[in-house]
Amino acid sequence: MKYIVRAVKYFVYLCIVLVLFIVILHLLHLVEGNIEQMFVNGYDSIWQMAIIVAVFAAVYPRLGYSSRNVRIGGESSEIEPRIVDYMHERGYVLKNKEGENLYFKKASLFTRIVKMGEDGVTFTRQFGGYSIEGLTKEIIRIDTGLTHLFNDGTDEQ
Repeated sequence: MKYIVRAVKYFVYLCIVLVLFIVILHLLHLVEGNIEQMFVNGYDSIWQMAIIVAVFAAVYPRLGYSSRNVRIGGESSEIEPRIVDYMHERGYVLKNKEGENLYFKKASLFTRIVKMGEDGVTFTRQFGGYSIEGLTKEIIRIDTGLTHLFNDGTDEQ
């Protein structure tokens, strides 16, 4: 269900961006105001662009969201405060904690709006660490940072 919701959000978001782009071009007098003159195929271009946007919106959630495992040794009571501090430094706040599982959201309202509310990062406790789920580019950064923080010998334990 998450996948479908994300795909619909991206479709709406991309349609809004496309319309805003066309309106700006018209306001700057770079294109005509008539759809027939604006696009080579006239009104047929509208549904053609909608299909392209729909395909992209359907594919992007599969590529843009993923999960990774990060190895973090130790007791949850010892490592959770360090994870919370690390995430706080990166602009996240802890929104929910269920047992040993953690859920973070971006603190900035602007960032949350730009990311259409899909800015959450979920830490699910597993043997030997956590499974991190969220935006692929964000969890890669988080994975790298946490691996460095906990496993490169930089911690003082």
